[in-house]
Amino acid sequence: MHDDLLPGILGEIADVAGIPAALAIADEVGGTRINIPARAQDDHWLVKTVGREAADQICEYFRTLSAEHREAGVRHVVIPMGSTSPMAQARRVLITELENGVSARQAARKAGVSERTAFRMRAKMRGRRRAA
Repeated sequence: MHDDLLPGILGEIADVAGIPAALAIADEVGGTRINIPARAQDDHWLVKTVGREAADQICEYFRTLSAEHREAGVRHVVIPMGSTSPMAQARRVLITELENGVSARQAARKAGVSERTAFRMRAKMRGRRRAA
């Protein structure tokens, strides 16, 4: 659903735990290889980055069971870098604001983009939700 809004595994994380969680992960560990545990402890970076509820959703999504019925997480997942260009940052602010239910007009102001850009992004996001 968010595959065209966020690259790679970040799109999957956005589908599971929301765009703000995916963006927070990109900001925290983008460009590095990480492990996602089957279950994260309270002091784990994932819980500290996205909160308990989102961390649990992410861990559950990536959790696997071995033949012996042991839970395992994923290892060595590369998180795409969070883009640092001004337009990419504006787009991220816009997506986050729209995902949080802010009007297109207000989101455009906060992101520093045109209202037209905000309306197009909102339509694109709604189209993805309907397709899911």
